[in-house]
Amino acid sequence: MFCESKWVVVTKKKSAQSKSSSNIHAYVGTDEASLKEAALKCFNSLVSEEDAEFGAEVIDGVAENAESAVKVITQTLGALQTLPFFGGQKVVWLKNANVFADTQTGKSTSVIDASEALAQFISNDLPNDIIFILSAPSIDKRRSFYKKLVKSGNVEVFDKPDMSRDGWQDQVKSHVRKLANTKDLKFEEDALEHFVMLSGTDFAQINNEIEKIDLFLSRDERVVTLNHVLNQVALTRSGVVFELGNSIAKKDLSSALRNIDHLLYQGESAIGILLAAIVPTIRRLLIAKHLAVKHGIQASRNYRSYESSLSRLGEEETSHLPRKKDGGLSVYPIFLAASECRNFSLSKLQESLSECLRANRALVTSALDHRVILERLVIRVLAT
Repeated sequence: MFCESKWVVVTKKKSAQSKSSSNIHAYVGTDEASLKEAALKCFNSLVSEEDAEFGAEVIDGVAENAESAVKVITQTLGALQTLPFFGGQKVVWLKNANVFADTQTGKSTSVIDASEALAQFISNDLPNDIIFILSAPSIDKRRSFYKKLVKSGNVEVFDKPDMSRDGWQDQVKSHVRKLANTKDLKFEEDALEHFVMLSGTDFAQINNEIEKIDLFLSRDERVVTLNHVLNQVALTRSGVVFELGNSIAKKDLSSALRNIDHLLYQGESAIGILLAAIVPTIRRLLIAKHLAVKHGIQASRNYRSYESSLSRLGEEETSHLPRKKDGGLSVYPIFLAASECRNFSLSKLQESLSECLRANRALVTSALDHRVILERLVIRVLAT
């Protein structure tokens, strides 16, 4: 029996089926909200309320150290080896497991040995009337355990797009469009682009924001404009990242420093702030400035006009520009930067990228306070 689960937007979904795949279901990846929803839906489809007491066993997969991780895996193996009390089907759910992660605990020899024993059992010896569900937000996909899991069962991967890579916006936009369509909403292009910049890759938050917009708009008004997004969408972690980039582009030093403080207070790493907010902003400003200086493509209030100007350039002139997954130019982030790049000279932006490289090295190799490194970088970038 296969679980029925609606696949939510993920960077990839892998399924591998064998003779055992009908009773092995694994949900892994960094999009915890979608992962948990899919795993719970699978569990509920397999276990009725009357069977929950004797026909199911849920094991907490969170472990703080190697010793407790081995206990979790051993308990899971024991549950899988124990037949149902009254016959019929039994479901074992290893829930929210972190014991297979690429951590010191996950790399422990005792944990790896226990994982191998579990993998061996579910691959070769799992009884037909025992169903195994695994939900693991963090799992090392290079390990033998994961590879055997993929070969033996039905594995669904729910990964958030990587915001440090070009093209992540396209995956989120696709998700937003699908959600909007279910509510008969249609985003204007600039509204959609801005929505993605503010909401980032938090799909649970995206769902909430779509719900808010749906409730706000009347039945006769189903087009989402930029003003709707600006007035309705809450400032998430990704929104703060976006605002940090805006502060840098506008040369607003005090706002940039406040946003850095906010992100560090939220637990973001300094290297993450550098690579997700500062470097991409300077790259976009540099690209927009280069297009303005070399090709005369200036800032415009009209997005379509700016996009059309870029499309008229030859392949050689656009080969270095960021791309969408379909190979088309990712224009909107450059369009936003075009109106702000006048605040910088081309040489200043080139120098600023070099400053980012030096800051990256300092974060990795020096003992300096990370907050100080980021603050010094922003001050240098915004210095007149």
